[in-house]
Amino acid sequence: MKEIVKKVLPLSLIVALRFFGLFIVLSVLSQYAKELPGGNALLAGIALGGYALTQAVLQVPFGVMSDKIGRKKTILFGLLLFAAGSAVAAMADSIYPLLIGRFLQGAGAIGSVVTAMIADHVREDERAHAMAVMGMVIALSFAAAMIIGPVIAGVYSVSALFWMTGALALFALAILFTAVPEPPKIVHHYSEEEAKIKHVFKDKDLVRMYITFLFHSSTMAIAFFIIPILMKEKFGMATTDYWKAYLPAVIFGILAMGPAAVFGEKYGKGKEVFIASIVSIMASFLLMGYSSSFLWFAVGATLFFIGFNMFEPLLQSFVSKFAKVHQKGAALGVANTFSYVGIFLGGAIGGYLYGHFKEIGVAWFVVGLSIFWILWIVGMRNPSLRSNLFLSFDEFNKDDLGKLKVLKGVTDFYVNETEKLIVIKYDADEISEDEIRAYLHQK
Repeated sequence: MKEIVKKVLPLSLIVALRFFGLFIVLSVLSQYAKELPGGNALLAGIALGGYALTQAVLQVPFGVMSDKIGRKKTILFGLLLFAAGSAVAAMADSIYPLLIGRFLQGAGAIGSVVTAMIADHVREDERAHAMAVMGMVIALSFAAAMIIGPVIAGVYSVSALFWMTGALALFALAILFTAVPEPPKIVHHYSEEEAKIKHVFKDKDLVRMYITFLFHSSTMAIAFFIIPILMKEKFGMATTDYWKAYLPAVIFGILAMGPAAVFGEKYGKGKEVFIASIVSIMASFLLMGYSSSFLWFAVGATLFFIGFNMFEPLLQSFVSKFAKVHQKGAALGVANTFSYVGIFLGGAIGGYLYGHFKEIGVAWFVVGLSIFWILWIVGMRNPSLRSNLFLSFDEFNKDDLGKLKVLKGVTDFYVNETEKLIVIKYDADEISEDEIRAYLHQK
């Protein structure tokens, strides 16, 4: 585990710094944007999720580009764009420059690139632990942002938060070039035709994961739209007091991640964890929509964070399990594209519904979405059935791997030249490890 942490921590810090910059403004942005000159509920929702629109457009190109020119160069470009967008947003004096800054922030679409780089450095059977480490670092940055953001915004301004996000992006660059090693050399056995982006849509379970990313992020954007607005307009709270709702929500949300990771990965109960998470999200919006006391509203916010965070250690890991090695960057790019589309749609829909139907209309929209979401998850195959076999060069000839293409049950195979390993992914329902070994031994 110590070796995994060593490999993953620098990249996790880069992701965490970037997410910290996004999270620190989310806790106060909707109310701030709504009060800017030219602002209203719909435009405030678009400001909240605006960065996600450009993320959605550029996520796949960034993922594919990272597969071709290298992860580090792609991350460098993305972080510089993010820093520039932060500066534009910090100087905004009306709603429209703020929107431009948010769109520019999103143009630095490196989320899937960093995740793919982590997957490059970590063996398949260790990836759940690696994603858990990354998830925990992000969760800690999220927790800090939820508490620090409202305080800094209340004492100084929301503009100060944007300047901070730009500075953190530049600090992440220093980590990238001083602490992150080059990824291992991977050799796959697929033609150029097989590596096209359309192939990441052929796996039905990957498609189910893409839609799950969409719904997961859309509910997050809706929650972050209504929580600060309701705290100020319904309960008359000052910005510096927002921590009273965010602190318990963040603490319980982080505590929920551990059991979710254990049940989802170790015990193969990923679908069950997803369904429990959705039920928690559904209940949270009903409580926030109907509560007349701050106590019950805070309980609702806490239930949302619990349900939302239970997904976190599993989403990226499951996509990596379903995707082939040469599609990893592209598949994670598609998944994150759906995620960012969800954030943009969630912010815009949340703003529209709140402007016309208030918080109760928002709550019932999420309930309807959640019911469909549960039905969608039920049809997904359990990711734990995707098993992995690791063979050394001394034991098998890597040149014989091509014949695995016709072996039913083998979903992927590749060679890790750096660690001198042959890696075979297979469906445990259709073929066993012994059968694969026996097949490779055949002349």
